[in-house]
Amino acid sequence: MTTILICDDDPVQRRLVEAMVRKFGYEPRMCENGEQAMQVLAAEGDSIDLVLLDLVMPERDGMGVLAAMREEGIVKPVIVQTSQGGIDTVVNAMRAGATDFVVKPVGAERLSVSIKNALKTEALVAEVQRLKRKAEGTLSFKDIVTRSPRMQPLLKMAEKAAASMIPVMIEGESGVGKELLARAIAGSGERRGKPFVAVNCGAIPQNLVESILFGHEKGAFTGATEKHTGKFVEAHGGTLFLDEVGELPLETQVKLLRAIQEGEVDPVGAKRPVKVDIRIISATNRDLIKAVKDGHFREDLYYRLCVFPMTLPPLRERAEDIPDLVRHFLARIAAEEGKRIRGVQPAVFGLLSAYPWPGNVRQLENAVFRAVVLCDGDELSVADFPQIAAQVDGYEVVVPLAPPPVIAAPSIQPAMMAQPAMIVPGASIALVDEAGHVRPMEQIETDALRFAIDHYRGQMSQVARRLGIGRSTLYRKLKDLGLEEGSEAAEEV
Repeated sequence: MTTILICDDDPVQRRLVEAMVRKFGYEPRMCENGEQAMQVLAAEGDSIDLVLLDLVMPERDGMGVLAAMREEGIVKPVIVQTSQGGIDTVVNAMRAGATDFVVKPVGAERLSVSIKNALKTEALVAEVQRLKRKAEGTLSFKDIVTRSPRMQPLLKMAEKAAASMIPVMIEGESGVGKELLARAIAGSGERRGKPFVAVNCGAIPQNLVESILFGHEKGAFTGATEKHTGKFVEAHGGTLFLDEVGELPLETQVKLLRAIQEGEVDPVGAKRPVKVDIRIISATNRDLIKAVKDGHFREDLYYRLCVFPMTLPPLRERAEDIPDLVRHFLARIAAEEGKRIRGVQPAVFGLLSAYPWPGNVRQLENAVFRAVVLCDGDELSVADFPQIAAQVDGYEVVVPLAPPPVIAAPSIQPAMMAQPAMIVPGASIALVDEAGHVRPMEQIETDALRFAIDHYRGQMSQVARRLGIGRSTLYRKLKDLGLEEGSEAAEEV
């Protein structure tokens, strides 16, 4: 959850702002003066997302806090509060590093807009800087979006690995961010800024693995019209990242082992080996120990690559990271798509935290991408995540049905024009039986429910909404009338 540090010496103002911040769906953190604010930022800076700072306080005032944050290198969006709304005060605060300002007593709507804009701007700036560092090969562990306790020991291990040339093996499910961690290790060590070459071993055609990894000479085989250096030579002086290394064929594993041991590769068709100086980082989503036992992976290569193993936890085990990841993806995707989306409604985080995310961070990124495209307002809402909401108990989101096919109407006869325009064929429900008596209400209700389920193609949320009843009431009626099996079959269709 987003945490906002509120710094104000006035207890009444603190309580008012705290109540508004909680209402907006954020977590407030309180302090009474500038000294306390700096202590919190120094000790818990990673958990603070934004600072609401009063400018006029005894001892260290708001301007003093801004100056201290700049000296300590603490970069956080700051919204200053002041009862003196003069232009000089505002200009000085903005020059000192404030993101925005509000005049006391601030209204809830004004404060909400200011917070959303500050968080969006901060996320976008951070994303631009991250992309720049990625292009330069200088990503660091601070670029990994996380605040989960599960990740902290792992990052400390990764920092130790970055300080040496030890071969690293990163294990974890698909989509957890293994390449990002590999880039952070490479960008934090002695080879930062040097080539980082990533190879997806599972995506290389088997007959081209050796050529792509080790290179080939011109004319070495049919189709080799020019010389190819290979990934090992491309990574010379830097880092070679072997993603999904467990997918390599056994014959290639032999040459890979020799290349790592000898520090040289044999390009296909070359007369002599080529010396290479690289650091190896590998990754896999498979159980390599089992693959070794089954004879699918060489044991000697496993121990050569897996000197320093690390396992990235899946997203479902670090749900604390979901809000930060959503804002991270939203800032980039909204800018790419040209959408003016300021933030995310708090209910969205509850929904996303309750979902198990089998595809991990990659699936979350795709879900945010789809939500940005669907969003018509200035905030992402639960309705923008229909596929996720449909799989989480307690959430009902109607997925719009595809429009029916347009069929050319025949020429209208005078007799047809007299018919009501909204009559649907097969929709008539008999109210009387063959004897001319009114049918029982239970029979009429059964026919109506059957028609509604068929008409809306088994979309039970749509059926309940159109009938004006709750979904639980609908299922209870279906059970009482003995229509449960039919409704389940329709919903599967």
